[in-house]
Amino acid sequence: MKQPSMKLKLDRPLAIFDIESTGINRRTDRIVELAIVKLFPDGKRETHEFLVNPERPIPAEATAIHGISDADVKDCPTFAQKAREIAAVLADCDLAGYNILGFDIPLLIEEFNRADVPFNVETRRVFDAQRVYHKKVPRDLTAALSYYCNELHVDAHGARGDVEATLRVMEGQLERYPDLPRDLDGLDEFCNPRDPTWVDRTGKLKWVEGEVTLNFGRYAGRKLRELIREEPNFVRWLLKADFPQDTRDIVERASKGIFPEKHAVVAIE
Repeated sequence: MKQPSMKLKLDRPLAIFDIESTGINRRTDRIVELAIVKLFPDGKRETHEFLVNPERPIPAEATAIHGISDADVKDCPTFAQKAREIAAVLADCDLAGYNILGFDIPLLIEEFNRADVPFNVETRRVFDAQRVYHKKVPRDLTAALSYYCNELHVDAHGARGDVEATLRVMEGQLERYPDLPRDLDGLDEFCNPRDPTWVDRTGKLKWVEGEVTLNFGRYAGRKLRELIREEPNFVRWLLKADFPQDTRDIVERASKGIFPEKHAVVAIE
């Protein structure tokens, strides 16, 4: 493949990187693969690839996306074992990628923190191609009406006008994309996909080997069943704290011995 000509004025190296992980929770999921293309001001280019053992099972849903299985990483070093080498590659680099501000950088920071390896992002400049894309290609209702319907939104920011414009956009999208679901179940899944490993809607609880497992804080990775038995004070705090209602409902029912079935949706009462 021909290398793209980067018309960038660099005064220090630029590390363009991407992460594959065990899931999409930036705080608690783990890196399984990290690729870095490092550009230098003199035009030199380096490529670095790291395959790491996340020290936890890789969900089948994640493997289906990036193709990396437990067997692929079972003999690989952990991130902590490679952290200083990775930090050295990224030393004095600005950072670039696609959606790295929303996902890759926060996840990378968490991994470095767990490995107790300093990684300061504040001194680095960031080029996020997704942010550029979203700013350069407007995504407001006026732009959507023009794109899908070739119409001007003359009643912008009036509630009735916005509703009518939205309806026209929806009709235009259904006409333009024959593969778009026509039923609300399918449209909801398309517009609001939920991580299939999450038990609740925000991922505070996660399925691990068929068990409801905590996905945040100091007890991340512990089974809810064990916490109810061994850490009752923590469970009482969780029920009174400011967590989403569906999360607290699941914990409350579990504390009474009623555990959800895998992938069941718990209604908010």
